[in-house]
Amino acid sequence: MESRSNFRTPVSQQAHVIEKPKDTSTIGGMVAIEINEKKVSVPFGTTILEACKMNGISVPTLCHHEDLCVAGVCRICVVEVEGMKTLQASCAFPITNPIKIKTSSPMVRKARRHVIDLLLSEHYGECYSCFRNGKCELQNLAKEYGVDNYTFGHVTKPRYEIDNSSYSVIRDMSKCILCKRCVRTCIDLQEVGVLEAVNRGHETKISTFLDKPLLDVICINCGQCINRCPTAALRANDPSDEIWAAIDDPTKHVVIQTAPSPRAAICEEFGMEPGHSLTKELNTALRRIGFDKVFDTNTTADLTIIEEGTELILRLYKAIVKKESVALPQFTSCSPGWVKFLEHYYPEYIDNLSSAKSPQQMFGALIKTFYAKKAGIDPENIVSVAVMPCSAKKFECNRPEMNSSGYKDVDYGLTTRELARMIKEAGINLPEMPKSDFDSPFGEASGAGLIFGATGGVMEAAIRTVYEFITGNKIEDAFEKAEVKPVRGFEGIRYVELPLGEKFGPVPDILKHFIPNWDWLKGVTLKVAVAHGTANAKKIMDDIKAGGKFSECHFIEFMACPGGCLGGGGQPIPTTPEIRKKRAEAIYAEDESLEIRKAHENPNVVKLYEEFLTDGPCGHISHKLLHTHYTKRGRYIA
Repeated sequence: MESRSNFRTPVSQQAHVIEKPKDTSTIGGMVAIEINEKKVSVPFGTTILEACKMNGISVPTLCHHEDLCVAGVCRICVVEVEGMKTLQASCAFPITNPIKIKTSSPMVRKARRHVIDLLLSEHYGECYSCFRNGKCELQNLAKEYGVDNYTFGHVTKPRYEIDNSSYSVIRDMSKCILCKRCVRTCIDLQEVGVLEAVNRGHETKISTFLDKPLLDVICINCGQCINRCPTAALRANDPSDEIWAAIDDPTKHVVIQTAPSPRAAICEEFGMEPGHSLTKELNTALRRIGFDKVFDTNTTADLTIIEEGTELILRLYKAIVKKESVALPQFTSCSPGWVKFLEHYYPEYIDNLSSAKSPQQMFGALIKTFYAKKAGIDPENIVSVAVMPCSAKKFECNRPEMNSSGYKDVDYGLTTRELARMIKEAGINLPEMPKSDFDSPFGEASGAGLIFGATGGVMEAAIRTVYEFITGNKIEDAFEKAEVKPVRGFEGIRYVELPLGEKFGPVPDILKHFIPNWDWLKGVTLKVAVAHGTANAKKIMDDIKAGGKFSECHFIEFMACPGGCLGGGGQPIPTTPEIRKKRAEAIYAEDESLEIRKAHENPNVVKLYEEFLTDGPCGHISHKLLHTHYTKRGRYIA
């Protein structure tokens, strides 16, 4: 049975979607209006909600989100428009003629209060024990509008069972307010489509195909629905209690790796504005919590670049020199949400995925082999924790393939939000912590591993290394300060061509065991692309299937989440385009401040190959520990 309906009408067609014209000058330019008796002018087609925001007037919303199409279903944003009999949803009302608007008249305030009362009458609330307590949009509106009793009653027992089948996402539909943000996120933003509103009237609920648990449908675990849910109807599957138990167990050696995106966003959980990286403060806090060692995921991000870049060179060598049939373009494989999306939607392209594990999983394998031996610790007593921006990382560490160390390589995946709660539970105010470095032997990494957190970061890191491997020239000679800015940015899809030239340097020692020279690359232009969000990934994949431009690429970076990891499903809520931009700025600023900015110049990685991965990248040892395979799942379930 197929795990989603093929007969669904896209949300963008269900809702009354208003798209603001790109060139307002061609259809009337500016429109003169009045908002609360203040005369202003706004571009033709601007919604009332946008017009209010432009002029510093606050209008409450619940179903509206900057990342999503307009739905106009919650009606909390209603305003009074002179001459109209009924109140209008400001998020879905395009301004095409001069109008007079009132945003806080007695009628408007009363209507909004009733909307909140009605939502509360259907919402099973347990605010004190709810993980969104203090950050729930419904709770905040109830406080703002002075709701101090349940006018229309209140449910005291949950209507639905909690679905905790997924490693990544927990659904509690008793707390759902039917804003449909999750539906629009899943269908329109990500084009996965495992959630939909079913039934009618009082029986309406958000459901999966045949009301199956999330584990049994084609959910890619990205958690984008969590980031946009205004209440606690959706949350990540939190393992912090098990981690506390491990920390408190004297027989366990508990180590933690932290990825760059959580470090660039966790400040928001402590009241700071987005855009401040607290890497070294976090190191201190984690030791005070009780972790035995604090390591930098960027080390294995650098390792991923070496392995993935070598794999790309090998594929090109086989295709160009040996004339073998090779799966090109090569796809990145460090985003587990993207990998599962490909497994379900384009299983015929599984061979195009790089076999290199993600940095999280490479780290897990090394912790329970290389590190365990070096530290003289039985790997059975090591508990490996990963702090990631992504709820899909929880699924990834529970994949049956991820046990190349002989044990479960990574025991627990923590999101940024979950780690912030643990820090607060320990009585620590993170921004006030003194700074400290990571622990050895995984304490020094490059800026290349750091920028993995932003969309285009994996591609930029790969270019920094592959370009220098092949040409023998410094990346700074081709790009400013080693910054490959053509692959940066938040456009949904980016395409870059990189001519390799006619003169090459010597083959690095690390690659000599399978590449004799670079002459076969003379005149080759390396074609690469970057996509973030699975809706954009789908566009590229459909183009490849049709034999379009992207089928000629050599390497493509895919990230499941909008903005890349810094917009992951485990990051602080809210997430908006502006917040994601500020997190990216924090990551790039930290990269620019580092002395080492290329993966192949990371001394820890060089030492790993000398001491442990002795047959080099893509050799037998690294293939056993650092590479894996994936599953052709398709769109159907038994």
